[in-house]
Amino acid sequence: MEILFAIFFGGGLGSVSRYILSRAITTNFTHINPVGTLAANLISTIILGLILFFWGSKGEMTGVTKALLIAGFCGGFSTFSTFSYETFELLKSGNYFFAVANIAVSLLLGVGVLFILAKSI
Repeated sequence: MEILFAIFFGGGLGSVSRYILSRAITTNFTHINPVGTLAANLISTIILGLILFFWGSKGEMTGVTKALLIAGFCGGFSTFSTFSYETFELLKSGNYFFAVANIAVSLLLGVGVLFILAKSI
């Protein structure tokens, strides 16, 4: 039960943090702008990588702490559904270049960040 509460609490913190970050980045835009979602997903990936490759590999984290940070906070802070929605809306509105760029940049930077962090150990 302790792990479930940790995920619940971390997820709430992550979701609220993502909302605040996204609103701060996209406040002045009236159309779809995936930059806030990209930023949240990349920051979440950096946090996940740091947890997994630096602290997690040393065995210094308990299962509850990992649940709070990985499944909870990172899961709540990142968002595949919003990424999918924004990309779909870009495609629907004829912004094919930006839709493809959003997909490519999100995947390359996300996986690239983890690759760089893994190599840094």
